[in-house]
Amino acid sequence: MTALETVKNYYDCFNNKDWNGMLALVHKDIKHQPNQGEERIGIEKFRDFLKMMDECYEEILTDVTLFAEPTGTRVAAEFVVNGIYKKGDEDSPVAHGQKYVLPAGAFLEVNQGKITRVTTYYNLPLWIKLVSV
Repeated sequence: MTALETVKNYYDCFNNKDWNGMLALVHKDIKHQPNQGEERIGIEKFRDFLKMMDECYEEILTDVTLFAEPTGTRVAAEFVVNGIYKKGDEDSPVAHGQKYVLPAGAFLEVNQGKITRVTTYYNLPLWIKLVSV
């Protein structure tokens, strides 16, 4: 499977809420670099992150566009996050089912069929504005 196919499967699993499928596609020493906060290293920390995301947000990604570079180890992703804010997490506005649509992107590294890094970017001030209603 190519890096592009691996990342496509990863985002398909995300949209299907197949957390075990996502975990099967990441390396045991996954490096997760979120838009805000500390880097997470390791599949257990990534599993905890997915659990928190599932509790706090109902999200589906649309307009997913993937780009691979010539060596076949890095993939860039551009997408739109269509979400519902279900439960507040630390230092965020109070959640009461607010809907949001937010452009975002990510950079991923793949080695031997496993995702070894996910770095995600989005406009946090815009997300705060969208859910502060």
